[in-house]
Amino acid sequence: MNLIQKYYRLHNTLFNDKSILIALGPLALRLFLVPVFWVAGNNKIAGFEGVVGWFGPDGLDLPLPWAMAFLATATEIVGGALLLLGLATRWIAIPLMITMLVAIFSVHWPHGWQASHDLMSWGANADAEEALRRLGIAKDILREYGNYDWLTEKGHLASSNNGMEFGVTYFVMLLALFCSGGGKYFSLDYYLDKHFRPS
Repeated sequence: MNLIQKYYRLHNTLFNDKSILIALGPLALRLFLVPVFWVAGNNKIAGFEGVVGWFGPDGLDLPLPWAMAFLATATEIVGGALLLLGLATRWIAIPLMITMLVAIFSVHWPHGWQASHDLMSWGANADAEEALRRLGIAKDILREYGNYDWLTEKGHLASSNNGMEFGVTYFVMLLALFCSGGGKYFSLDYYLDKHFRPS
């Protein structure tokens, strides 16, 4: 047996259809996305009237702002719960992907790629250098006139860009779940599919 054959024997042993390893990818994606959508939905519930106003003519200028706010909130709350259970994973991925596309194009697109300004990243936009220069000035002022050590002991000051990086990342993760489903062994979809699949 040559080296290539040994490699594929090992590969096929580790990653066959019954291997638990192939179940871990969809599980990891689902568990990562659950708090993202659950928290976003609950934040919208807590400030629902403000969300409706932000979706309306004085903010994003989306049509039917109350309905859009309700749909976004419901999609995130229900989506978080279904992703946790691995139930109807492919179906809930669709409205969650739509929610991400709306966020990407209506909120984050004008800010470019980066979520936070970083000149070392390929996605730095034209404002990054100036934003970071101003952040440096703010830090200098705080060092001179404030308690900078206290302000930064729990985390560093950063310059948020609000770009589409996270929205696109969540969209890609949801697309992967749409293609794979909830995964084997750790999702209700897997057991329901086994139960209802024709023999």
